[in-house]
Amino acid sequence: MPRNSRRGCGACPAGTEKPRAFPFANPAPLSPSLIAAMALSFFIKNKKAVLNRCRDDYATKMRLKYAPYYLVMESQKDTTVRLGGRDMIMLSSNDYLGLSFHPKVIEAANAATRKWGTSTNGARSSNGSRAFHVELEDKLAAFLGKEACHIHAAGYLSVMTTVATFAQKGDVILADKNLHSCLWDGIRLSLATVERFSHNSPDDLREVLSASNLDAAKLLVVEGVYSMEGHIARLPELTDIGEEYGCFTILDDAHGFGVLGRQGRGTTEHFGLNDKVDLICGSLSKSLASTGGYVAGSREVIEYLRTNSKQTIFSAAISAGQTAAAMAALEIMQAEPQHLERLWANTKKYKTMLRGLGLDIWDSETPAVPIVLGSKERVYPFWKALLDKGVFTVMSIAPAVPAGKDLIRTAISAMHTEEQLEKIAEAMAFALKKL
Repeated sequence: MPRNSRRGCGACPAGTEKPRAFPFANPAPLSPSLIAAMALSFFIKNKKAVLNRCRDDYATKMRLKYAPYYLVMESQKDTTVRLGGRDMIMLSSNDYLGLSFHPKVIEAANAATRKWGTSTNGARSSNGSRAFHVELEDKLAAFLGKEACHIHAAGYLSVMTTVATFAQKGDVILADKNLHSCLWDGIRLSLATVERFSHNSPDDLREVLSASNLDAAKLLVVEGVYSMEGHIARLPELTDIGEEYGCFTILDDAHGFGVLGRQGRGTTEHFGLNDKVDLICGSLSKSLASTGGYVAGSREVIEYLRTNSKQTIFSAAISAGQTAAAMAALEIMQAEPQHLERLWANTKKYKTMLRGLGLDIWDSETPAVPIVLGSKERVYPFWKALLDKGVFTVMSIAPAVPAGKDLIRTAISAMHTEEQLEKIAEAMAFALKKL
């Protein structure tokens, strides 16, 4: 926010400024009450603590100074974006299968928008429910091997509400320390007691559970694929322990859906553990090439969600175009296996290249591939060097990641070409020299 400044007339030497003409020849004196009101107004404006907080926020000042975030793309086609008048390779998108520009997805979105308009203009619980919502929900439920599903206008809403709705005060939530922000927000809203366990550690989960209130209702909250690390959850061991203690298991599979399992059915199918997970939630904005989110589970659980979830009851429904895009992408996932095959082929080549350069990829097991550099002082010049060489990535520094794990976040897509992978390799080698 710009600060006020007081300046003299630039046309006059200092001290010789002419007095401003007053609009009235004989102005009436200001009343004491008006003077007091003006003084009070000035005092209050300068005492607004929230405005001062915004003005003085160090993180915002640094973001604006170095400008690593909120960069605006001028155009995009497949994995090429235009930024600052230059074409760049997009290396941090979540479009794993590359379906955002698939002709069938685009045509489905256009056709649905022409038929239904741009918005439902209401919540599903009142005036916003449409036939296309139910059609996608039925198809997602069948694909995930669940009885029912509910979709939301944002993945953040879907994932947050799975915890906020089903956990209550007095319950105990067992949470992996590296959970996404939306899950932590759901945990806070639930008012339940939270017990954290070490990232992806069944041993620590057992230890924490053994010391918890045995009589309390318990929820186990994990992710299928941890997008910052690229790790796959040790789901067989974690769910076995959860079952012993009667845990209701919630899986955020935003980055596992479309990537793992047969036809991209996700982490539960990857391990054959569909019956061990009570709720699967995730996003439509990654492999499904749309925007929105989903929650899938047994019918009684989804109906409970529809009755008790504030995020579901009071939020506007997803549009026809976005629903149709996700539906078309889901059909393509099952009919065109080449996208998933190409994704993993590209991922293998990319990781081999990074390891050949001696870069630390945090033992990533998926197309979400971090480049761990260890400090913001190393991350920024590396990120900037990649940008200079025409490769767009995202930097993540503490506290968004654990201390000492400051990193460049990258993600591979099925749409990356051989030529692009070669250019990425050259850019990585160049960036390494800047450290």
